[in-house]
Amino acid sequence: MHKAQILVIDDEVQIQRLLHITLQREDFDVSSASTAAEGITRVAQHPPDLVLLDLGLPDKSGHDVLKHLREWYSKPILIISVQSDEAAIVKALDDGANDYVIKPFRTGELVARVRTALRNAAAEGNKTELTFSDLTIDLVSRAVKKKGVAVKLTATEYSLLSLLARNGGKVLTHHYMLTQIWGQHYHEQSQYLRVFIGQLRKKIEDDPNRPTYIVTESGVGYRFTAHQ
Repeated sequence: MHKAQILVIDDEVQIQRLLHITLQREDFDVSSASTAAEGITRVAQHPPDLVLLDLGLPDKSGHDVLKHLREWYSKPILIISVQSDEAAIVKALDDGANDYVIKPFRTGELVARVRTALRNAAAEGNKTELTFSDLTIDLVSRAVKKKGVAVKLTATEYSLLSLLARNGGKVLTHHYMLTQIWGQHYHEQSQYLRVFIGQLRKKIEDDPNRPTYIVTESGVGYRFTAHQ
């Protein structure tokens, strides 16, 4: 059976050891790099199934590494960093990170996020229908059903829902969602999102005040959480 290959790009020896022990115990194949240059070379020569990337590398910013990798590497990249301010998180997500984990982290949570990213990556492809618990989204007919009953959505509501669902488990920033749905000129109009997210929740959530599908990531964006 193929073991998922994970590359850790982090210059902290203790973090490398911790991740090697934790991830190997979960039956992952783990390797590591201590610099940006080494990490980029390893990804280019032997592309892993997932990259865990620290932002504070000795030779180059992790943000620069992320942008460089995203020019050609399409598999999941998870950021692990002590930088906890919203600006750093939003920048990393906008630049293509799949998720962001703040150090120090709980190993159980990290493993869960790794598994989610790998599962979502494996599920991507030419799917024509997405099914999440009691919600079904037909990407061809643009039809949405909840518990087998058709849900009437506006064109914008559907575009927003499908964007979230196709990126299930990944945090989508306000900036990314606004530019994807409304265009570059609306990248600061966060009130658009609040209105339409509220409308969507009323239509697809059992309790819009306690959503289980569209979860708010405070100050950053939204995450579609249901598992396929």
